[in-house]
Amino acid sequence: MADATMYSEDMFVLLVPGSEEVFLEPDELLTKLKNMLAQYADALPRDLQKFVSVDDQARHLRDTACEFEVTPGVSWQWYAVRLEK
Repeated sequence: MADATMYSEDMFVLLVPGSEEVFLEPDELLTKLKNMLAQYADALPRDLQKFVSVDDQARHLRDTACEFEVTPGVSWQWYAVRLEK
């Protein structure tokens, strides 16, 4: 089971090779992950293949991981962050 702390975070930082870091709300990160998963649907790891929909795959990835290797040696990474006001 994923750590409940991740669910309480208001923001994530997304790191994509060749791009600047982006701060996203949980739903925004979910949208980015869904788009990324659609691009790499033929190369999904076994733990994501068990999910029927890309929505479920993205939600599982957001809630249980912090990295997805899109090609060998190239990964998207995301981390829950707390921004001070």
